[in-house]
Formats: sequence, C-alpha cells, structure tokens
Amino acid sequence: MKRIAILGSTGSIGTQALDVIKANPDSFELEVLTAHSNADLLIQQALEFNPNTIVIANENLYDKVQDALQHTDIKVYAGANALCAVVEMGTVDMVLTAMVGYAGLQPTIRAIKAGKHIALANKETLVVAGQLITDLAKAHGVNIYPVDSEHSAIFQCLSGEFHNPIEKIILTASGGPFRGRTAADLATVTKAQALKHPNWDMGAKITIDSASLMNKGLEVIEAKWLFGLKNEQIEVVVHPQSIIHSLVQFEDGSIKAQLGLPDMKLPIQYALGYPNRLKSDFPRFNFMDYPQLTFEQPDLETFRNLALAFKAMEQGGNMPCILNAANEIAVSAFLRDEVGFLQMSDIIESCMAKVAYIANPSFEDYVTTDREAREKAIQLINN
Repeated sequence: MKRIAILGSTGSIGTQALDVIKANPDSFELEVLTAHSNADLLIQQALEFNPNTIVIANENLYDKVQDALQHTDIKVYAGANALCAVVEMGTVDMVLTAMVGYAGLQPTIRAIKAGKHIALANKETLVVAGQLITDLAKAHGVNIYPVDSEHSAIFQCLSGEFHNPIEKIILTASGGPFRGRTAADLATVTKAQALKHPNWDMGAKITIDSASLMNKGLEVIEAKWLFGLKNEQIEVVVHPQSIIHSLVQFEDGSIKAQLGLPDMKLPIQYALGYPNRLKSDFPRFNFMDYPQLTFEQPDLETFRNLALAFKAMEQGGNMPCILNAANEIAVSAFLRDEVGFLQMSDIIESCMAKVAYIANPSFEDYVTTDREAREKAIQLINN
C-alpha cells in the first residue's frame, strides 16, 4: 500500500490520478490533496477520498474550504509554505507533482529532501533546475518516476535494459493542431483554435505549449536529466497518431518502442505502481483501428519554440530557466489575447538574449533568473 500525496489534484493529471487510485484501493492510499484556486473541486475531492490533509494554495480561499470540511477530520491548510510542508509528512511515501509550471520546483525539492519518491508530471522542475534536482535525488536516495507519456515510454523501454547503454532516444510529437501550417497561417490563429488538440485532453497552458511545440522542447530538456543523456542523443519525430509514445535505440542498433492509445491514465498508473504493472480496464489498442502509423520531421523554422528549447539545452546553465519563465508569461498573455501566436517565440527569444546568463547557477540564481525573465517578458508584452 503506497501512501500518495497529489500536488495539483484538480488539474488534468491530478483528476486522472485520482481515477487510478480509486480503481486500485488495495494498492494506494490517498494522504494529501492540493490545489491552487479550484476550491470547489478540491472540496468535492476531499469529501470523496477523505485524505489526511488538503492544501489550498490561494490563501483567500482558506475559509471557504475550511467551512465546507469542518464536519470532517480532514486537516486544511493554505499557502505556499503549507504546500511545501505537507510533502514532508511521515505518512507520505510518494509525491505526484502535477502542478503546472515553475511553481512545482520548490515543493519537489522539499519532497526529495524529505526522502519521498517522486512521480513527476511537472516537467518544468527538471527544465529549470535539472542538475540540482538530479543531484538532490541521488544524494537522498530518491527515485523519480516519469509521468509524461513520452518519458514513461522511454522508462518502460529501458526496463530490463538499464545495464545497456543508450545510443539515442526518439521523442514523438503529435504535431499539435497546426501541423503542416506555414508561418503565414499561424500569424492569424486564435486562442480557440490553439486549444483544440487533436489527440490529448490537457489543461490550457500545456495545450498551447503543444500547439507551439514548446511542450516537446520542454520534454527534450526533461529527458536529458531523467535519463542522463547528452544533447546529441535526443531526437524528436512528429507522429500524428500519438500511438507510439517514444522510442529507445541501443548501441546494437535495435529500437524498442512503447505503444498505446493516447490516455494519460496508463503512464500515471505505471509511475505510481512501479515496479508492478497493475491490471486495468483502460481501452486497448487495436492495430486495425490504426492501419497506418506515419512519421515526419518537425518544422523548426515555423515552430521556433522547439528550436529555442534545443538551443537552451545546448547552452545549459540558467538558459532553460529563462526559456521556461518567458514561455509561461508569453502563454498567459496569448490566453488573454494580448499577443499573437507567433509573438510568443519572439518574446522567448528576446528574453534568452537579454537576461543574464549564468553557467553554474545555484538555487538562488534560479529564483533570480525566473523573476528577471518574467519581468523582461512582461516588459516586452507591454511595449
């Protein structure tokens, strides 16, 4: 019985993780639920799953949550400090980090220092501070289990192969809703069009990242740290059907791939249940439903965010932190209709050129870099 804390339980990953836990009551026990501002859903989840503790990060909503749960034994806390404190609870074995963006970094660090194994859905943690996180995990004997479907696929392909050196990995990308479009086409796309992903049902921020291929860029950087790879060992191929979730090529030339329908519950369950594969009633893949699986090269000129992510990875240091911070601000502005789709890349590229580069950043350097990159991005948007 693994005791689980879910950071970000009201988001897409969090709600699906709760489905997995509900379907496997003999394998998992829910200890902690947290949310940022979705108090209504958090209250509903708390009443259904009866966790030990919940946290609402938005302190203005504490009274609402506390009042709704005062007749229960559930402990209710609020604020960023509480979010970091609950991951250290002695009754927690594993922390699923399903928060979106930079906000997931500090709680993940605290969980690792407390010796909790991590099921990682918050890719920005490794994008921003990959060296720091992997060093901490090694020092504290903590395993990081990937939840992203692509990284889960790599992890599954490596099962039984950890002693065999990797020649390269190939991350697959659906290409998003604008695959095959030209820059001229993208100049006029709307928020509503960008939010219509062809294969996956995700939150707004990740969906926009997928449309711009930034999500794939962040996954490239995440893969470098998860699997200890050199930059040149990571490739991206567009696979519109999203059936092959990623591939590993070994030194003998053999390639292993992990296939399945686009359903995040499978990688979530694999991460929570590892090393066991738990029985499920998930829909099964049928080759006859997908008689053709196709592949193509990503268009790095039109979808510049992926190229910028590769550049940030190659430069290293705090450059991926700059990339991530600028992207978070740019996406928020796009979702508010303040910038166009292509302008997001302009903002990110400008921040990468103007925010101070640090080759060997400390945690404090990451905090400063994140703040400065956000300020620069906001300045560019306002001008």
